[in-house]
Amino acid sequence: MLNRCILIFTEFENIKKIDELREKYDPAVNNVAPHITLVFPFESNIESSNIREHIEKNIKGIKPFEVELKGISGESNNYLFLNVIKGNEELTELHNRLYTGMLEEFKPEFLRNTKFKPHLTVGKIHDNEEFEKALKSTESFNKVFKTVVKRITVEIIGKNQESIIESEIDI
Repeated sequence: MLNRCILIFTEFENIKKIDELREKYDPAVNNVAPHITLVFPFESNIESSNIREHIEKNIKGIKPFEVELKGISGESNNYLFLNVIKGNEELTELHNRLYTGMLEEFKPEFLRNTKFKPHLTVGKIHDNEEFEKALKSTESFNKVFKTVVKRITVEIIGKNQESIIESEIDI
């Protein structure tokens, strides 16, 4: 079985600012580049070509679109999110379309009862006190990050949590 994730790798002119935050707060910083997750990690034996076909079929009619991120929020389980302030509707539409058919069974329980919130994870802090400190220290992080989403990526999450690109599908 392969552990996969479907995501959008972000390309920003000022990405070093995100990298600095992630180096400080994100244990996955050395495993995967900054990204917006559309389909959360799932294990399956689905053929690569079938996943690609599923994505191509379900993104028909969606054109490249702008995404803008700004501001840090603290979320459940002590995650730090860089918030999407433009492009939420398009990202949610992609997320909803991809979690149909063959991928529907892999939708995590936490998404079945809550609304999907597009974001870019910049931190995961296990200690509650450290999490509160991180939230406080990122309150003034108000840089704006803009990009155009043109591609969806299917990654395999390797044995050491490294990101292995399986396929890329242009929008």
